[in-house]
Order: sequence, then C-alpha cells, then structure tokens
Amino acid sequence: QVQLVESGGGLVPAGDSLRLSCAASGRTFSSYAMGWFRQAPGKEREFVAAMRRSGVSTYYADSVKGRFTISRDNARNTVYLQMNSLKPEDTAAYYCAATNRYSGYEIAGNYDYWGQGTQVTVSS
Repeated sequence: QVQLVESGGGLVPAGDSLRLSCAASGRTFSSYAMGWFRQAPGKEREFVAAMRRSGVSTYYADSVKGRFTISRDNARNTVYLQMNSLKPEDTAAYYCAATNRYSGYEIAGNYDYWGQGTQVTVSS
C-alpha cells in the first residue's frame, strides 16, 4: 500500500504561481512512477504531468507544457508540481497518483494509488 497526501493548493490571481507537494508513505516511493491529474467541477479527471521512477523522463499535457514542472525527491518520498503563469482554466482539484506501470501515464485508470486532492483556484 502507498498513502499519498497532497498539499499546497490555494486561491491565487491569474499569472501567479503555486507549488503542489505530494508526500508518500508506505512501500518504496522510488519504485513508482508518479503522476498529477486534475478535475474541474462537471468535467472528467484529466492528465497533467507524470514522471518516471528515475526522474529523468517527464510527460505533460499540452495545456500545461511550458508552465508546469513535475519533479520528485526520492529521498523525501515527495513529488512536486510547480505551476507558473496560472490561468483561470487551471482551476480544479489536483490529485497525485502512483503507478507500477512503465507506460500509459496519461491514463488515470493505469494508476494504483491516489491522494485525496488539493484545490487550486485561479481568479481572473
């Protein structure tokens, strides 16, 4: 079992930045690829970013490419999502997730463990 706890959400004006954190406990954090997803009210959960176990390879949704950066600190069992130049359309609940898979990181159903989410609200 892996327990994931997100933090760092909040209310910010458009153009501002936030850094989300996801602390993991349980089995070896470094053995999982990690992803971030978001879900706005009335919409399906969508892929935001993912990172392989080694931290070398990263993947991003087109909507956040160039603005968001995923990173991980395996020594601290934590994955981060740095979000810059935030837009009102980035408003959503953000979830981190862990997977044993080696591909298909953009698919929510491929993840084994999920956090409870943290709310990000960007005002215009």
